[in-house]
Amino acid sequence: MRVKVVCVGGGPAGLYLAILLKRRNPSHDITVHERAPEGSTYGWGVTYWQGLMDRLRAHDPESADAIARNSVHWHEGVAHVRDSSTRQPGDQGSGIGRHRLLELLAERARTLGVRLEFTSEITAPPAGADLVVAADGIGSALRTRYAEAFGTHVTHGRNHFLWLGTTKVFDAFTFAFVETPHGWIWAYGYPYDTGHSTCVIECSPETLTGLGLHSADEGDGLALLEHLFADLLDGHPLIGRASDGTSVPWLNFRTLTNRTWHHDGLVLLGDAAHTTHYSIGAGTTLALEDAMCLATALQEHPALPDALAAYEKRRRSELLSAQSAARYSARWYESLPRYIELPPHRMFALLGQRHSPLLPYVPPQLYYGLDKAAGQLEPLRRLKRWLGPRAARALHAARTPGRSR
Repeated sequence: MRVKVVCVGGGPAGLYLAILLKRRNPSHDITVHERAPEGSTYGWGVTYWQGLMDRLRAHDPESADAIARNSVHWHEGVAHVRDSSTRQPGDQGSGIGRHRLLELLAERARTLGVRLEFTSEITAPPAGADLVVAADGIGSALRTRYAEAFGTHVTHGRNHFLWLGTTKVFDAFTFAFVETPHGWIWAYGYPYDTGHSTCVIECSPETLTGLGLHSADEGDGLALLEHLFADLLDGHPLIGRASDGTSVPWLNFRTLTNRTWHHDGLVLLGDAAHTTHYSIGAGTTLALEDAMCLATALQEHPALPDALAAYEKRRRSELLSAQSAARYSARWYESLPRYIELPPHRMFALLGQRHSPLLPYVPPQLYYGLDKAAGQLEPLRRLKRWLGPRAARALHAARTPGRSR
């Protein structure tokens, strides 16, 4: 059956959905609208893991191969704390420039016959479309138009962050924690091509204001950050967003949820539907997986309402683990003083365990010992996996004032 689909938003989710739908049925009439000019995307690199690449190859080998050829890879993680460092092996991670990723997806979409309309802003569902896909990010104009119907809810994280690039090419996924007179500030870094890395800076609001970063213009702010992270950067500059001399745009992460993801013939995709804290590095992965799921649901269910309901039900279930990991990961960084004085190798081990629902309720040294023992004894490892969420719920209930017992 031929359908007319309008995708609003030319990011990875919208482009990849268009690719999958057109690949499965070339007769579909599919247009992607992007409000910005082609090639003007803001952002540095995105990261993904091998599991995503396996799923991309299963859905569209051509785009998967193009992405793999343009990615860089690492197999270790390294953490710098004051003057100490620790390095540990890990699963293969990969990075690709956001601009390059969008180029590859746009080229693949055009090859398949998808129409791409740039500098085309859509704020209301176009007439005549069988399906309108809102893939226009957390600030989605279409979702905002029907916010009451979708039941949109946004919460703001406590810490502040800044997304930057650098010409320092890290050889591993890199963490650096720097102590200042106003508290700790830290960076996450990973390479995304042969000449650049992403570098995300984060700190508490007290540290931000204490250092004066909240009011610094871009030049002064980047100069201060380069000074603070001089050992990490090895003389390489940090690269900010081109600006007009205004303050550096420090942000609080916004966690967005919706009561429902579809309304009539309008469906939400990627960050328009849900967001997960950047510290788990899954935003682009989850958006692409949304596209895979929606394309499959539309193929398996001839009736559009059934397809959209199946898509939402499946993706909500699949996202539970990632959303839990993101909440606890953000909480770990917001509670950094609880962990930062541990020996570096122990701190790094608990950094790797930051998704655990039990960790916030157990003394860090004790948790480290339990985790190390669990790594050596399979029965204890199974008990830890089973006990963690249950114990966390019980401890949270006991600490919540006014909660009925």
